Amino acid sequence: MFDVLVIGAGPAGASAALFTAKAGKKTLVVDNDKSVTKRAWIENHYGVKEITGPDLVEIGKKQARKFGAEIIQATVTNISKTNDGFKVETDSDQYEVKHVIVATGMLADLAEKAGLNTKPGTEPRVKTILDVDASGKTNVDGIWAAGTIAGVSMHTIITAGDGAKVAINIISEINGERYVDHDILKS
Repeated sequence: MFDVLVIGAGPAGASAALFTAKAGKKTLVVDNDKSVTKRAWIENHYGVKEITGPDLVEIGKKQARKFGAEIIQATVTNISKTNDGFKVETDSDQYEVKHVIVATGMLADLAEKAGLNTKPGTEPRVKTILDVDASGKTNVDGIWAAGTIAGVSMHTIITAGDGAKVAINIISEINGERYVDHDILKS
């Protein structure tokens, strides 16, 4: 059983996975390789002079793997409640998980199929988003959302930060106390 399964490895998903894996939570990322970031050129991301979207996505996945996240390429087809959490089905396998993070960008079909509440999007070209609270929780306990699908701006720096925020909130809930991840400069 995984502690956290992240659907999507764009900036929101990979950022969330980086934090959950670094905190020692067994993390799986399921990515269908359809991130809209893969079409981007980025010069407005703090700390990065300029980068292609594909390079940003690959670096994010590499960072998440560094801390122990597993990343597979597949398409999630269903999420269903179990006694201990959720069963997440893909086009090739199924996984038992305690928490799910939906980080599917502009794609809401899966979320609607899983019974998550949606509402009209506020960003240009984003028709539907998930109805989440300030921590990223959806109407289904244990399913969270981060990034564009959660209604934040499509800018990669914002979706990455939202993924980190949601991950910190999940880790805090799992641990039963507020989680903080601060690295200290090594001399």
